[in-house]
Amino acid sequence: QVQLVESGGGLVQAGGSLRLSCAASGRTFSSYAMGWFRQAPGKEREFVAGIRRIGGITYYTDSVKGRFTISRDSAKNTVYLQLNSLKPEDTAVYYCAARSVAVVSTDPYEYDYWGQGTQVTVSS
Repeated sequence: QVQLVESGGGLVQAGGSLRLSCAASGRTFSSYAMGWFRQAPGKEREFVAGIRRIGGITYYTDSVKGRFTISRDSAKNTVYLQLNSLKPEDTAVYYCAARSVAVVSTDPYEYDYWGQGTQVTVSS
């Protein structure tokens, strides 16, 4: 079992930045590939970024490449998502998720654990 708690969301103007954090507790953090997803009102949950269990290989959906950066700090059992050059279309609830395998998946159904989400609102 692992518990995930997100933080760092908020209201920001277009072009601004936020850093989301996802603190993990429970089983060894390094046992999991980690992902960030987001869900806007009336839309399905979509993959944003992921990082492999080891090696630090990262993946991004096309719409955030060059603007968002995922990273993990195993000493702090925390995964981060740095959001830069934010756009109004980035507005959503952002969730972190963990899956008990090495590789990242873009399918939310392949993740075993989820945080409660943190709201990101970008004003124009």
